[in-house]
Amino acid sequence: MATGKINVSVDNIFPLIKKFLYSDHEIFLRELISNGTDATLKLKHLTAIGEAKVEYGSPRIEVKIDKDAKKLHVIDQGIGMTEDEVEKYINEVAFSGAEEFLNKYEDGAKDAGIIGHFGLGFYSAFMVAHKVEIITKSFKEGSEAVYWSCDGSPEFTLTKGEKEERGTEIILHIADDSTEFLEENRISELLSKYNKFMPIPIKFGMKTETLPKPEDAKEDDPAPTQEVDNIINNPNPAWTKQPTDLEEDDYKRFYRELYPMQFEEPLFHIHLNVDYPFNLTGILYFPKLTNDLNVQKDKIQLYQNQVFVTDNVEGIVPEFLTMLRGVIDSPDIPLNVSRSYLQADGAVKKISSYITRKVADKLSSLFKNNREDFEQKWNDIKIVIEYGMLSEDKFFEKADKFALYPTVDGKNFTFEELQEKIKDNQTDKDEKTVILYTSDKESQHSYIEAAKAKGYEVLLLDSPIIGHLMQKLETSKEKISFARVDADHIDNLIKKEDTQISKLSDEEKEKLKTSLEEVIDDKSYTVQLEAMDSGSSPFIITEPEFMRRMKEMQQTGGGGMFGMGNMPDMYNIVVNTNHELVSEILNTKTAKKRERLINQSIDLAKLSKGLLKGEELTDFINRSYEMVK
Repeated sequence: MATGKINVSVDNIFPLIKKFLYSDHEIFLRELISNGTDATLKLKHLTAIGEAKVEYGSPRIEVKIDKDAKKLHVIDQGIGMTEDEVEKYINEVAFSGAEEFLNKYEDGAKDAGIIGHFGLGFYSAFMVAHKVEIITKSFKEGSEAVYWSCDGSPEFTLTKGEKEERGTEIILHIADDSTEFLEENRISELLSKYNKFMPIPIKFGMKTETLPKPEDAKEDDPAPTQEVDNIINNPNPAWTKQPTDLEEDDYKRFYRELYPMQFEEPLFHIHLNVDYPFNLTGILYFPKLTNDLNVQKDKIQLYQNQVFVTDNVEGIVPEFLTMLRGVIDSPDIPLNVSRSYLQADGAVKKISSYITRKVADKLSSLFKNNREDFEQKWNDIKIVIEYGMLSEDKFFEKADKFALYPTVDGKNFTFEELQEKIKDNQTDKDEKTVILYTSDKESQHSYIEAAKAKGYEVLLLDSPIIGHLMQKLETSKEKISFARVDADHIDNLIKKEDTQISKLSDEEKEKLKTSLEEVIDDKSYTVQLEAMDSGSSPFIITEPEFMRRMKEMQQTGGGGMFGMGNMPDMYNIVVNTNHELVSEILNTKTAKKRERLINQSIDLAKLSKGLLKGEELTDFINRSYEMVK
C-alpha cells in the first residue's frame, strides 16, 4: 500500500471546485461518463490497429446506485489503467487540469458564462462526493488491478486492487448535501439530458420488455414479459450518419427523439456535415414559428463528440437562426471559455458563417425546386428569413432572391417580380416606385379597396419586424418606398402629375376647417383638406407612415427614433372637398345639424379605421338610431 500527497499549490482546491462550479454540479456525471467513453473508444482504436491483443466485444458503461450505502458507481469496460498510469493521469494530469481551470476562472467563474467544463473531468466528482474510489485494471497483458482513494484532501491512497475484468469503476461516496444524486429519477434525468446520444451504450438498471404472444395463446392471456438491460442512449443518432443513408422518416423520427413533447412535425431539415476547415456535423429543423420572437430560442442543442454541452448556442449559431431546432456537434468549438471570448474566436466565426450559408442554400433550393410548397410554408418560416435579412448582409444577398412578398389576394412575388409587376402603375411623378402594404386585412379593408380600385397591388406584411426590413430595403434598393394603405388617401400615396381641382374656394375651405376643428377637440387628430375624386370617401382617417413606422420599430427594438415608442398615436382626418356630403356640411344653416353631420361622418371614418370604442361607440350608435327614426 502507498499513500502520498497530490502535488498541488492550492490546499483547499476541493472546496474551490465545489464553490465555483456549484451551480453546475450536476455535470460530474457527464464528465465521468465522458471519461469512460474515451477509455472505451481508445480500446476500440487500439484493437483495430492491432496494438491491443484483446477482444473488443460489445463494451458498455454502467451506472449503478447503492442508496443504502450512499454510493454511486460508474463502470466502464475500456482500456483501464496501470499503477503508473493512475499516478500520472489521476494524481498529476487530471489534477493539474482542475487547478488550471480554477486559476483561470477564480475571479469570476460564476459570471463568466462558462459553457462547458471539459478538461476538469474526473475531479468534478468531488462536487458531490466526500470520498472517491477508483478500481481499475489495464487491458495490457499481465497488469494487476489498482485501487485509489481520496477523501477530498490532497492526500490519496494507492494500492493493489481486486478486479477481474479490464476497465475502470469509479465509486462516489455521495456527500450529505448531494443526496439527490442517489435518487433514480434524478440520475435518469441527467443521463437523458447529457448522455442520450453517447457513442457507447449506457446501462442504468433493468426494464420490463413485453414479448409477442405465442400463436396458441388465448385472447385474455397476458403477453409474456422479460427483464432486459435498460440502455438509456442511442449511440448512433441521425446526425452521425451520412445524409445519403437517411430517409425523410429517419429525420422525422430523430426530431421526435429530440423533442418528445413536440407534436407538430418540422417543416423541413438541413443536414450539416463538414470536416474542413473545421469539423462540424448536425441537423437543423425549421419548426412552425409564431410571430413571438421571445419564446422560440434555446431549442438547438450543442454537443461535443455526442456529449451534450448546452442549449444556449448564442455566439455559435447566428442569432436569427436560434429560433430553429436541432443539434450541432463540433469538437472545434472551445467550451472552457466565456461567451465574449466565443464571439471573437476565429473558428466560431467560420462555423457561424457556414451555418448561415447552408441555411440560405437550403431555402434557395426549396424555392427553386418546389415553389408552390415554399409559398405554402412562407408564413411559418418568414420570421426567420426576415430576421436574417436584417441582421446578416450575406444572408440578405441570398434571401433577396427567394424572400416572398404576399398580396392581399394570395399572390406571392419575389422583390424582383414585384418591382416588374408594379413599376408602370405604381411609380409616382418623382419616378419613385411606391409599394403599398397592409398589416391587417380586416381593419384596413376600406383602404385596401380604395387602392385596388386604382389597380394597385397591396401587399400583406404583418410580421413584427417588417418595419425594420422595409427600412433596410428602402436604403439598399433604388427609388422605392413602402407606404401602408392607411398612411394617406390613395392619390397622395402615389402622387401622379394630374391633380384634382377643388370645388371649394379658399374662403370656403377656411370656413369648413374652422367648423371641423370646433367639433373635433381631440388633439391627436389633425384636419387635412384635400381635393379628391368626388366618388372617394368624404372623410378618411390616416396614420402618417414615418411617425407610425418609427414608433413601431422602437417598440420591437433595434430601430426607430429615441423616445418615439412611448409617443401617443397621431392621425390625420383627410376631408374630401369635392364630396357632396362635405358641401352639405359647409352649407348647413343650423349649427346643431352641422355638428351632428360632422360627428357622424368622423365616427364613420373612425369605425372604418377600427378606432371607435367605448363611450364614443355608444354615442355613435345612439345618434345613428336617432337619425333613422
